[in-house]
Amino acid sequence: MTDTIQFAERGEKQQVEQGLELAPKFDSQGLLPAITTDFESGELLMVAYMNEEALKKTIEVGEAVYYSRSRQELWHKGKTSGHVQKVKEIRVDCDQDAIWLRVEQIGAGACHVGYNSCFFRSVDRDSVAADQPVSLKMAESEKTFDPDKVYKK
Repeated sequence: MTDTIQFAERGEKQQVEQGLELAPKFDSQGLLPAITTDFESGELLMVAYMNEEALKKTIEVGEAVYYSRSRQELWHKGKTSGHVQKVKEIRVDCDQDAIWLRVEQIGAGACHVGYNSCFFRSVDRDSVAADQPVSLKMAESEKTFDPDKVYKK
């Protein structure tokens, strides 16, 4: 069915920025960023990338499908872990070069290292010192699942 999903041709600026047809602008590698948040809380869960096939598949199945740049393959979120992202809404930015997925996170978390969000650390601005690397501090105190058990490492 993915073959039946068609995107509009990118036309004039007015059509892209204010029109009502999806005409995504993929970068030179055929990718666009996908920002994913929790539908209820608005919490930022992750940022990943989609190619054309991943975006079409996401629309088709109603679950988040990304493109793994490291593995160079489609990545159906939760297929291995069971931590699926049910898509509640897909938004596109004004020039259609970024996607915002609002999802229901099923399972213990979105991050493959065991936290609810991939953004589990923050920059510790209070510890910035000359000629020293910038420190990070934990923004989430506990993992929500054991990745070794989930991914059988």
